[in-house]
Amino acid sequence: MPSLKDLKIRIESVKSTRKITKAMQMVAAAKLRRAQEAAEAARPYAERMETVLSNLAAGVANSPTAPRLLAGSGKDETHLLVVATSERGLCGGFNSTIVRLARARAVRLLAEGKTVKILTVGKKGREQLRRDLGAHLVGHIDLSEVKKIGYSDASRIAQDVMHRFGEGEFDVCTLYFNRFQSVVSQIPTARQLIPAEFEAREGGGSQYEYEPSEEAILADLLPRGVTTQIFTGLLENGASEQGARMSAMDNATRNAGEMIDKLTILYNRSRQQAITSELIEIISGAEAL
Repeated sequence: MPSLKDLKIRIESVKSTRKITKAMQMVAAAKLRRAQEAAEAARPYAERMETVLSNLAAGVANSPTAPRLLAGSGKDETHLLVVATSERGLCGGFNSTIVRLARARAVRLLAEGKTVKILTVGKKGREQLRRDLGAHLVGHIDLSEVKKIGYSDASRIAQDVMHRFGEGEFDVCTLYFNRFQSVVSQIPTARQLIPAEFEAREGGGSQYEYEPSEEAILADLLPRGVTTQIFTGLLENGASEQGARMSAMDNATRNAGEMIDKLTILYNRSRQQAITSELIEIISGAEAL
């Protein structure tokens, strides 16, 4: 059994840890509010952009002059997985759920004989993927110095992806991130970026006449659409990360409190046992005299 001194040191150590986790929980709560507002504010724009692109794409889907970002390379052999995770840990299973989804997809593609390339955004995802898919890592975007995600950060990632596509490095590109639903619920999401995919909409085809041609407008809008999807994914990730960290630190704070209670009970019992032993020794010594 640990000594009274050891128990006291351990209790003080856990109390210090509880203070840290409580502070981190409060910081995450403050950051979550801003991150959630940013993610929710971006959703209507992203949805409207997708609606416009969907209407345009429906009119040129089978056209030989359709932009390459929409038509693709015509092959399905090489897949680029853009895995967006956080730069920091202590956020529960936030990073693991994204990596698990991307890893399952990579393993499935490799089993089908496809070529898989992985571009990581965020240090934590890269660390996990390096263990068993290190040979497939082809690049990394470092956002550790970024305090607040901006459109320019998404643009940098989009330019990297589209440059690789222009060089013929892959045929299909998919973005992996967590979509924010609530503090305790983040949904691992896979979104195909290239070739552009849009949900089927009622009515089919374009509802408007465009000037200049639909192909010309798409050629200009599709790169922005890719950037917007990446930007939306990063914002969703930011809110999800803070929500997961807030939840994880809340659990850690509660666990620390329970551990302190258990250690305190053990300390009191040990102290009482020590006092009882001393009394017995004193009484035994007195009777011997």
